[in-house]
Amino acid sequence: MTIHREGYTILGVTTTLLLLLNLAAWYFSGGSQIIMLPTVIITIVLFLLVLQFFRVPERNFVQSEKLVIAPADGKVVVIEETYEPEYFKDKRLQVSIFMSPINVHVNWYPVSGNVKYVKYHKGKYLVAWHPKASTENERSTIVLENDRKIPVLVRQIAGALAKRIVYYPHENDKVRQGSELGFIKFGSRVDVYLPLGTKVNVRLGQKTQGGLTVLAEL
Repeated sequence: MTIHREGYTILGVTTTLLLLLNLAAWYFSGGSQIIMLPTVIITIVLFLLVLQFFRVPERNFVQSEKLVIAPADGKVVVIEETYEPEYFKDKRLQVSIFMSPINVHVNWYPVSGNVKYVKYHKGKYLVAWHPKASTENERSTIVLENDRKIPVLVRQIAGALAKRIVYYPHENDKVRQGSELGFIKFGSRVDVYLPLGTKVNVRLGQKTQGGLTVLAEL
């Protein structure tokens, strides 16, 4: 397991602030163990909490042109037919994965293919499961088209804690299933929009592992 590059700056700042907090506690308490022991324990716990946000697990990713692989770790919270207003402007099958603060926060490409569309939207920070989060929160929309010309839309959505979405693709890029799509700092949600009639291989409430869990078959 490694630490994601998106966490380097935050971890550096966090480490500095926590060290300063410990130095201040030592200085003003005169080195009192009654003060220093809980201070050290609290700062270590805080550092570990931030550290786990940016962990990157080692995985042998599933790859298949016929499969849609989960783009994120989390829990399936939506499986439904819905109108997609931004790109397709018609009905699609939506599968949504909620990423809690303790999940891995890397996002991976669910299919291989060409990047047909990339768009970033500023927005609100409603809780990720709010019905309007898909259209009103900060988000990115990425449309991939596989070699069989089947389009798959992936939408990263910020939540109440997530304050920055990072995405790496540009239009016309050629991307590989299981490589890094982006990162949502401090969690949120990822939506996948599939053609109607797609066979879904997950159920509501199921936990997913990005790059491993098969969401659907194309």
